[in-house]
Amino acid sequence: MNATVLRAGWSRGVIELRQSFTNGAELVSHVLWPALMVATLFFVRDLPVGGLLLGALALPGILGMNAATGLISMSQQLTADREDGTLLRAKATPHGMPAYLIGKVISVSGGLLADLAIFLVPAVLLVEGLRIGPDSWPGLAWVLALGLVATLPLGAVLGSVFTTARAQGLVQLPFLALVGISGIFYPITSLPEWLQGIAQLFPLYWMGLGMRAALLPDAAAAVEIGQSWRHLETAGVLAAWAVLGLLLAPVVLRRMARRESGSTVAARRERALRRVG
Repeated sequence: MNATVLRAGWSRGVIELRQSFTNGAELVSHVLWPALMVATLFFVRDLPVGGLLLGALALPGILGMNAATGLISMSQQLTADREDGTLLRAKATPHGMPAYLIGKVISVSGGLLADLAIFLVPAVLLVEGLRIGPDSWPGLAWVLALGLVATLPLGAVLGSVFTTARAQGLVQLPFLALVGISGIFYPITSLPEWLQGIAQLFPLYWMGLGMRAALLPDAAAAVEIGQSWRHLETAGVLAAWAVLGLLLAPVVLRRMARRESGSTVAARRERALRRVG
């Protein structure tokens, strides 16, 4: 990949990121979800759970959940760009697809980081019992970085599979189900063991666990599986998903791009107009 592609991808990503914070509707979405999560923390912050406060347990899990939503954002944007012909125009440009994908990674990850900061700053002031200090940030950084590498390529794969935004919306249903069983808002050990096993197959649980390990005192591990933060398992599972996504995404995206043509884009627009009509 040459410097020209990297510069084009970087420029595209920065422009899209800037537009997301200057467009009224997108700006509201950047603020609304973090605000809802802060409100949720406000109501549960003082509830006791195993000698700890539920607010302190939930805050890192919400961070991990919000980071994992990059999968949803990436798939949504790819599907929308495929439907309106943006992806076809990128395909027709020399080195357009690599630059397009680099731009999407930059815009989605940049938006996520901004959303996490919007949530974290007021949430830290609201919740007691966290371990915030110089030792916390390296742990947050490696879990966040590895988690994004584990989820963004999977989002690209899903965005390539679905041809319409309506169909892509179905992705959110299993994601919400995973949120419910991944220990985001309460300890996962309160669930049946078979549900715990399912949750541990996916990145969402491990991203939440890694965030809790970075932000909570060691005593909080008592409510986790095996009463341990399981750093090696966290790194191993997220790395395995990252490798899988990085192997699958280029293959699926190339096949999807080969099938794109002016006639397929026109057919999608006609179907969309018929639904509106």
